[in-house]
Amino acid sequence: MAALENGRLTNSVVNVSAGATSDVITCAGNKNVYVKSIIVHNVSTATTCRSQVYYVPNGGAVADTTRLFNVSVDPLATVYIEPNYPITLTATGDKVSVGSSNGAINVFMTGDKEA
Repeated sequence: MAALENGRLTNSVVNVSAGATSDVITCAGNKNVYVKSIIVHNVSTATTCRSQVYYVPNGGAVADTTRLFNVSVDPLATVYIEPNYPITLTATGDKVSVGSSNGAINVFMTGDKEA
């Protein structure tokens, strides 16, 4: 078994604009990535925002068929998404993307990745 690097998967907070989707973490070099938690913060002071989390296999695309979560985030609220088992990226190019329908959000991911 390969050694794991524990902790954050993103080097900084990722801002996703309203109506946009951003690739937040991508598997590189066929080194497994285990997404344990996704933290989503709505930066709006007035608008409830809808945020989506997608698991996109290598060569795939963000679509309804790759969406894992669709959550409502109240103004200035933070939502923690913590699946019972980590979202596992195993092949180079597999990724987790996050979208926002109607307001800007900040995203941060924690978990493990092979060193």
